[in-house]
Amino acid sequence: MEQNIQNLPIDIQTSKLLDWLVDRRHCNLKWQSAVKGIREKINAAIQDMPEHEEIKALLSGSYIHYFHCIRIVEILRKTEASSKNIFGRYSSQRMKDWQEIISLYEVDSVYLAELASLLSRNVSYEGPALRKQISKAQQLQQELSRREIECQNSAADLRERYYAACKQYGITGENVARELQGLVKDLPAVLDEVGGDAAKLEKQIQLYAAFTNFVCEWSEPVLPMLTFVSKSRNATFYEWRTGKAPTIVERPVVEEAPLETVEDGAIDWGNFGTSSDIQGVNHDIQVEEAIDWGISVDSGDADAGDIDWGDSGTAPIEIEVVDAGTNCPDGVARGEDSLSILENPQSRNQFIDELMELEVFLVQRLTEMSEEADVVAMSQFQMAPSVIQSQSSEHVQAMLSEVRNILGRLTTLRMQHLFMILASPRYVERVTEMLRQKLKQADILVLKSAAMVERRQETLEEQSKLEPRVEVLTECTKELQKLIEADISKRYNNRPSGSWEAQRAAMKTLLQNLDSCAYWTRNTV
Repeated sequence: MEQNIQNLPIDIQTSKLLDWLVDRRHCNLKWQSAVKGIREKINAAIQDMPEHEEIKALLSGSYIHYFHCIRIVEILRKTEASSKNIFGRYSSQRMKDWQEIISLYEVDSVYLAELASLLSRNVSYEGPALRKQISKAQQLQQELSRREIECQNSAADLRERYYAACKQYGITGENVARELQGLVKDLPAVLDEVGGDAAKLEKQIQLYAAFTNFVCEWSEPVLPMLTFVSKSRNATFYEWRTGKAPTIVERPVVEEAPLETVEDGAIDWGNFGTSSDIQGVNHDIQVEEAIDWGISVDSGDADAGDIDWGDSGTAPIEIEVVDAGTNCPDGVARGEDSLSILENPQSRNQFIDELMELEVFLVQRLTEMSEEADVVAMSQFQMAPSVIQSQSSEHVQAMLSEVRNILGRLTTLRMQHLFMILASPRYVERVTEMLRQKLKQADILVLKSAAMVERRQETLEEQSKLEPRVEVLTECTKELQKLIEADISKRYNNRPSGSWEAQRAAMKTLLQNLDSCAYWTRNTV
């Protein structure tokens, strides 16, 4: 029976190992108080140690326990051999201190309780904490990689939108303000070309005038602006208003938007002059004469200090309100009168309205011609002018295409922006700033992406520092397992352990998954 008991393997759960040692009276319940005093002596003893590589390795970054102390004493027996007296004792204080530490450890097997506590803490707390930190670092790296890709994609999307917007304006986007102003400078030539093509709408206008006169007996002229442009092309607004071509055209000066911006924090003082100009300035300014404002005060007729406005005793002044551009000599086109028909917003809007009116008429006429197959409809136009009867659906369709072509060229998004720039040069600044914001946002996202890369690299370095600590902890756990196993086996007459294959498998699981409560299988009762 004893032979059978001697060969029985016993398993103990890791978290209950320390309780088992105290319950079997291998260790004292108050072992922690004893360990506290021992730790103080160890901290004092390591302050005076000989130069030895193995001792340095034992003391560097590892928790010094009982078996480390035994190894240190063995090394001191060689390094402190000269201090040994004739009685076989050492007079070295180092040796005495470490021998005292070992003796304190062996009282009530304090060292065994400390080793069991270390093993339980490594398996239940230290290991899972390191694994959790590594897992968080890996998750953070994945999140940073995802956000890095998102920032790069968003930056590319903003740049694509920037160049798409520039394409709508008809510019490349290298210098938005300069390119937009260049388009405005070319706008008169484009409008003159449109005005020249409007001269081809004479047939459409004649058809529309004949049709309205035949159907409605309309005696008023139709499409006056189109009729004028078809004859005079893109003439000045002065010629449209007065019916006479101007002899002198004084076009308004267009204020150009600034092309360069001043750096933040710098003040642009403009062209203040050269240094030689500044040196020639006399800073001692004195007012020698009063300024004559053209106001005289008669001390005899008015009180001193009263201003004679010149309206006393005279007839009331008549103020005549004249239209803009009319207060100039005949034949001189100034202000809005100097602009062309398609440059002036008022006449241009009327021109576009009449184009749309003509378009609607031609569309309606095409619809009616497709439905005039019956005899009644044909009889209605027997008395119509030849210009109406001679039209075919194909001809009307061709005329409609010409009208739509001119209308489409004036109503594109690019032309709308150019008209706004022509009306307000400051609009260039707003468009430039709006487009620049897209590039700024793209640059910010690029910087964020670079920050993500840097932070991900930091997280990777942190993970690379944690992984060696896991390996060190694993080796320490293996060492503690062997030391506790050997010590407990001695206490039970060197009873053999259980199945070594099962123990190795359990240890492998323990080391691979330290964040779970592992089991410790060893020789106990």
